[in-house]
Amino acid sequence: MRPPPGLRADYRWFHALGTRWMDNDIYAHMNNVIHYSLFDTLVARFLLAHGVLDLKASRHVGLVVETGCRYHAPLAFPDEVTGGLRVRRLGTTSITYELALFRNAEERAAAEGHFTHVYVDRAEQSRTVPLPEALRRAGEAHLAP
Repeated sequence: MRPPPGLRADYRWFHALGTRWMDNDIYAHMNNVIHYSLFDTLVARFLLAHGVLDLKASRHVGLVVETGCRYHAPLAFPDEVTGGLRVRRLGTTSITYELALFRNAEERAAAEGHFTHVYVDRAEQSRTVPLPEALRRAGEAHLAP
């Protein structure tokens, strides 16, 4: 059985995400690829807000190795979307986020997904490295129960 949509109260960190006219597809709702773009933006904003990511100078970076999404309700321009984030798992070299997109002031998620980063040396991108300490601290503060 499919789990019901999560609630805002289930998530730990939030960021406002806009919709654009071009996000709507021929069916008059946001195309599924946009959900993934919003998830990616939400994680990047989380990393920037917690001092983990320097877009130009970070020596270690997270590469996406897995992602997924469950759609519960349509989103469309001109909806105001809020992204919610919590951390499901903190490993030695990886972190898995659980993400949600909330339409306007609704309490139930319109979409929920997950996103796993494995951390690597930026120059080599093949050698895994331990999670940056700032990310470990931020991740621990936002762990799902």
